Order: sequence, then C-alpha cells, then structure tokens
Amino acid sequence: MGNALDLARWQFAITTVYHFLFVPITIGMSAVVAWFHTAWLRKRNEDDLRLAKFFGKLFLINFALGLATGIVQEFQFGMNWSAYSKMVGDIFGAPLAFEALLAFFMESTFLGLWIFGWGKLPEKVHVATIWLVHIGTVLSAYFILAANSFMQHPVGYTYNAANGRAEMKDFIAVLTNKVQLVTFPHVVLSAYLTGGAVVMGVGLYKMVRAATSEDMALRADEPMYRHGARVGAVVTVIAGLLVAISGDVQGKIMTEVQPMKMAAAEALYQTTSPASFSIFTIGSLDGSKEVFSVRIPDLLSFLATGSFNGTVEGINDLKASLPAQLQHAAQAAGVPAEYVSPASYTPYIPGTYWSFRFMIGLGVLAALAGLLVLWRTGKGRPTPVGRLLLWTGILTPFMPVFGNSFGWIFTEIGRQPWLVYGLMTTSAGVSPTGVVGAASVWTSMVVFTLLYAALAVVEFKLFLTYVHHGAEPFEAPVDPKDVDEDAPLQFAY
Repeated sequence: MGNALDLARWQFAITTVYHFLFVPITIGMSAVVAWFHTAWLRKRNEDDLRLAKFFGKLFLINFALGLATGIVQEFQFGMNWSAYSKMVGDIFGAPLAFEALLAFFMESTFLGLWIFGWGKLPEKVHVATIWLVHIGTVLSAYFILAANSFMQHPVGYTYNAANGRAEMKDFIAVLTNKVQLVTFPHVVLSAYLTGGAVVMGVGLYKMVRAATSEDMALRADEPMYRHGARVGAVVTVIAGLLVAISGDVQGKIMTEVQPMKMAAAEALYQTTSPASFSIFTIGSLDGSKEVFSVRIPDLLSFLATGSFNGTVEGINDLKASLPAQLQHAAQAAGVPAEYVSPASYTPYIPGTYWSFRFMIGLGVLAALAGLLVLWRTGKGRPTPVGRLLLWTGILTPFMPVFGNSFGWIFTEIGRQPWLVYGLMTTSAGVSPTGVVGAASVWTSMVVFTLLYAALAVVEFKLFLTYVHHGAEPFEAPVDPKDVDEDAPLQFAY
C-alpha cells in the first residue's frame, strides 16, 4: 500500500508537475497577447487585433485550468506536510501570502477588465490592463520562487528552540536570496520560451492548413497566421538564448550552495579538475557508478565554476564531507538532530541526471524549431507547406512545456533528501501518521489524479476546438462613447 511519506511525495509531485504544465504558458502567452494588442493600437493592422483575440482565447483556457489546479497546492502543506508547515511556515508562508493577496488579485482583476473591457474602456487603458495581467503573472512567479528558493538555500531566519519553529528575521533577505535572484529570470525566460513556442506552433499549424485549404476565406488568412508564427518564433529564439545564459549563471550558484545537486546532475562520482560535461551516460542499475559515457572535455568545470580548469566535487567525496558540514551548521543554529539526520545525502542519480538533460535538450529543440520557422517563412519565400512544417507546429509547443516540467523535477529531486536544504529532511516534514495515514493520502491522491485527468481532457478539447475554429473575422472596435453604459457586461467565445 505504501507508507504515508512516499504517498505524500507522490501526491505533491503529481499535482505540482500537472499544475506547472500551465504556469509557463500563462506567463509567456500573456506577454505575447499583450504584444499583439499593443501592435494593433500602434499600427492599426487588422491582423494584430485578430491575433490578440485569437490567442487571448487560448490564453484564457489555459489560465482557467492553471488557476483551478494551483489552489490544491497550498492545501497539501496543511494536510500532508504539517510538520514542515509548523517548522518553517512563518517564513515559507509570507511570500505565498504576498502572491495570493497582491499578485493573484492583480492578475484576476485586470484580466476581468481586459475580458469585459472591449468597447467599454478607452483603448489605451484597455491595452494597459493586459500588460498589468502579465506583470501580475511575473510577480506571482517571483513570490512563489522566493518561497521555493528558501527551500533550496534557507536565509533570513532564526530557529526558536522554545517553540520548535524557524522564525522570520529578514523578509528582504528571503526575497533577495541569491538562489532566487538567478532562479527567477531563468524561470520567467523559460516561460517566454514556452509562450512563444505555443504561439509559433499554433500559428504555423494554421498557416500550413490555410495555405493548403480549398476555402478561399481561410486561404486569405494565411499571411496573418504566418505573421503570428514569426512573432512566436522570434520570442522563442531570443528567449531560448537568454534561458541558456541565465541557466549558466544559475548552475554556478547551484554548485556553490548545493554541490551535491551539480554532481548528481552530471553523475560525477570522483572529484575532477578539469571536469568534462556528460552528454550521455550509462550507469549501473543502482546508480552508484558510471559504465559508459560521451563527454565534452572541460565544459562541466566552466558551467560549475566559470573556469575551464575549475575543480568540481564528486558524489563520493561529498558523501564524506557533507554530513559533518551540514550537521555542524544545524547545531550552531540550534536545530534538533532529528531534523538534519538523513539516511543518505545522495539524491536519486538516474532521475537527476536524465531530468537535467531532458530539460536542456527540449529547450534547445524548441529554439532550433524557432530558427527553422524564421528561415522557412522569411520575406520573399513562398509559403512553406508539407508534413515537416505541419508536425513542427504540432510538436514544438510540447517541447518547452515538458522541458519546464523536467527542470522542476530536476530541481526538487536534486535537493533530496532535504525538504529545506540543511535545515529539515523530507521525512521529518511529513504529517504524523496518526494524523494523516496512508489510506487518507491514497484517497486524496486518487481523487485528485482522476479529477486532473478529466480536466486535462476538457482543457485539451477546448484548446483544440478554438485552434481549429481559428481567428474571428475582423470587427472594428466600438468607441466607448457609443456604448450604452447601462448595458450588461458580457463575453462569449
């Protein structure tokens, strides 16, 4: 049946990974929709307004499901992880409260104004609302990542031995955690990569369909979808380059604060100088040693230290040095020994290694797809058609979506066995078995998984339905002066 700890971990992993499928799309697409709406205001190109409304509908479908699945996350802190919530809730809960009370309400308020503001609000004010929606999504990401970064590198707290709780000492330190300052741009840029890939993929699919259609009205829309695909491709390529740069900076900070995670990401068992980067490695079944690998000389040293001759600590040496180092720091802070005494200091190596590579590989493929689209749709070139472009449009959006998910899987697996690095092990944070047993977790996990599966079918069908329907014919915006102020607000797909 499984114990409560393993089941709680599986439930949080399932719900979190599922929720995060929608988050980067929401952040990225809100920016692209705002761009199209702004372009309409500046240039009065009918295609820009049609694309803003078309992709706006797809954005709203994604936003709704992301909202529904995100609410579940915070409930689990009280249900399955009550010991964790008691220990660090004063710190972890603060940025989450800011996210809910400030960023989320900002998103939802201005999204409502954008949805119902057509013909009601002055045009410049209306465009501003969608940009404020995007700013709200970015702020949400900042506060949530601040909470997660505390788990990766706890700062700004003191431990109160009298009540057994870590207490907030410096909220600014939590918000400006050095892990946070490198994680935030990397995650947001990854979201732009994702949003651009979705817009590019949908635009490319519709462009190929329009170019090969016998419906003359649909064929007339081919230049519009081509324009949409190119905008998405530009965002994808630029964001992909910046993601690589920000990821390089993040890797150096990760090596500094969590050296075991970097060693596990590379399946590097022995301390090496200089260290090569493993493109492909086959290890033993228990993940304890390397059997075969393909490597790029000296690259890992640069990624980890900034020098091609840098020393990168291996798993075996870290297993010997980390216990004394982390336990000494915990004792100095007054943290009880039961919170900082894991059975093993090593994460699951195969999962960490391969999730790291899937994250990088899928992001690179999406950026390369963007370059291909820009080349094939360049000025003066005939409309590209054929199965290659059609399947590029269909598959490309999935690449950064799953790449983001593998990135978070790597981040969380690589931190193990810690719930809060060096402060609390994962096993110490789970709710007491007498309060939340295995049967309770099993029940909620099955219910949530089935519900999420049903929601996925609904969301996917809605998304495909409106992609198939395409952009609505151009309709000139109504001047707010000509609208009856007493007319009810309404919005329909």
